[in-house]
Amino acid sequence: MSSPNPYASNEPMSPQTEKAWAIASHLLAIPFEFFAPLIGYLLFNGKGPFISHHVRESLNFGITMLLAVVVLAISIIGWLLLWVPPVIWLVLRIVAAYKTSQGEYYKYPLTIRIVKN
Repeated sequence: MSSPNPYASNEPMSPQTEKAWAIASHLLAIPFEFFAPLIGYLLFNGKGPFISHHVRESLNFGITMLLAVVVLAISIIGWLLLWVPPVIWLVLRIVAAYKTSQGEYYKYPLTIRIVKN
């Protein structure tokens, strides 16, 4: 007879916990880009509509910014503009965290939504 895994839970999160993790999904992406949103997506997607939306948005934005930097890096004129995506990235990460703290379902502008429900 197997005992249930105490760490596995399909229960939805409380609204306060959901909001805190949603904010963290945006802010932790600043020092740990791509890894923090990916781990957040794998852990929290499906735990509630608010957290699912925000981890998905954070991951999609990280992928979009990575693609933008790669495209700029391989183009000749792009080397002059290579400083633009990191500035946009930092500002929008902070804006997303603020809007999330206000309870909004924030969507990053100009983001390719690769990861969907």
